[in-house]
Amino acid sequence: MSMDPAGSVSAALSSRRSVRAFTAQPVDDAVLQRVIARASLAPSGGNLQPWHLYVLRGRVLDDLKTIMTERVRAFPEGEAGHGEGVEYNIYPSPLQSPYKERRVAFGEALYGSLGIARDDAAARRAWHERNYRFFDAPVGLFCYVERGHGKPQWADLGMYLMSLMLLLREEGLHSCPQECWARYARSVDAYVQPAEGMMLFCGVAIGHADLSHSANQFPRQRAPVREFATFLGDP
Repeated sequence: MSMDPAGSVSAALSSRRSVRAFTAQPVDDAVLQRVIARASLAPSGGNLQPWHLYVLRGRVLDDLKTIMTERVRAFPEGEAGHGEGVEYNIYPSPLQSPYKERRVAFGEALYGSLGIARDDAAARRAWHERNYRFFDAPVGLFCYVERGHGKPQWADLGMYLMSLMLLLREEGLHSCPQECWARYARSVDAYVQPAEGMMLFCGVAIGHADLSHSANQFPRQRAPVREFATFLGDP
């Protein structure tokens, strides 16, 4: 993984990973605004452009981190069951093969890189809480969508967010998309005050990667093409 700007789509894609430790180096605001604007060239059905972003920096972000530290410790499993619910289930239930095995393998790789044992509940909980500090990134972004919009528009969000993350790599920046914020949507809503009818889809941590941190060093695992692609017809 490189901190150097990625000069092609292939370079940006191959160097992108979900970074879970950032340095304190600030993100240039002009770069951030340029990337957010360019990412809007992503396709969307009927050109609806259903993404709505809230970008937090500085004291505004620091205050949210303080709030979320208290909130996560009070409700470690999320706000569901406390009269507040969550917007959507992040994973299917039950999670079937091969997806279950892939998720387990990822967890083992992440926690193994951190030296956190499976039965070390306290250490796992402490690491989990870092999600809600955007892994100490200097920029936190929340992506919202109209509550009445459906799955096609959610797919559009994915195309915008991937465009954003690749453009960040072009600028020498890294990111981490975080659906886990959906578990605390009410807390985020109360803080950022989105427009009426908006639903929190995810957060994105943005900044400069801390390459010395073990969480950014374990190998990324991807299924081989034969497991997910079927080619029909003659070449």
